[in-house]
Amino acid sequence: MTTAADLLAPATTMGAVTLRVGDLDRMVAYYRDAVALDVISQHGGVAVLGRGGVPSMVLEHAPELRNPGPREAGLFHTAIVFETEEALAASVYSVAQRFPNSFTGSSDHLVSKAFYFTDPEGNGVELYWDRDRSTWSWTHGQLEMSTLYLDPNAFLQEHLTEAVLADPRVGGASIGHVHLSVGDVPQARDFYVDKLGFEVTTSFGPSALFVSAGGYHHHMAMNIWNSAGAGRRQPTLGLGQVEIVLPDAESLGATHERLRHHGLQTRDDGRTVTVADPWDNTILLRPADAASATATPAA
Repeated sequence: MTTAADLLAPATTMGAVTLRVGDLDRMVAYYRDAVALDVISQHGGVAVLGRGGVPSMVLEHAPELRNPGPREAGLFHTAIVFETEEALAASVYSVAQRFPNSFTGSSDHLVSKAFYFTDPEGNGVELYWDRDRSTWSWTHGQLEMSTLYLDPNAFLQEHLTEAVLADPRVGGASIGHVHLSVGDVPQARDFYVDKLGFEVTTSFGPSALFVSAGGYHHHMAMNIWNSAGAGRRQPTLGLGQVEIVLPDAESLGATHERLRHHGLQTRDDGRTVTVADPWDNTILLRPADAASATATPAA
């Protein structure tokens, strides 16, 4: 029987996502000028972008690395959540204007409204807004989510205001969830649920799993839609690191002990704990009261 000691703290959130990129200037331009994030810092080949001084994307220049293959494990998409539909509309409009060929689709997921893009180096990007949790529906312990048609033009007509056109950076935006391509969903469940401590919110048979802490619709997801059977990653462009933020040092310590209890190799630098999933995706855990560790390159 699962107890609180087996789970991540309910107040767990997602931190910044690190991408290894080949063309740093072009990628900074995409996330700054199109997605409308602020450049918080840029030095030594590392650019940190976010809103309100809180990092969301860390772009790490690594031109020596190859592009990942289409069926390899790694990033499916990074999902940035906006506080309001108006702020989401501003970002969607900005990306569509500046990178018109990067749009790949939009959906009403019942819990959220989402727009999908591909950045200039092929990394998936989701921009979304959450409906109030009081409107979410749970059935037999699983959250009801769907993929309904969402007309992007109608959404923009309804929510794009003169105010957000003048200042597309209005309101907060942060990493809401991270979706991974993995080689095997049961293996992903063993790591992310049974060992790391997320709870399952919904699943699509053997092909996709959605997990969260504290009843969110999902902080992470894993699918095999393009990557069934994929093995451990080799160094490539794309995903460098996923940051998970625990509410405090005590929660971090409990999570670290659980990972060690399950025999996982970890690295503890005194303020953060790093662990690799079965596909060698780097997961960095830190407490909320510690500064983001993503201002320095991921290991």
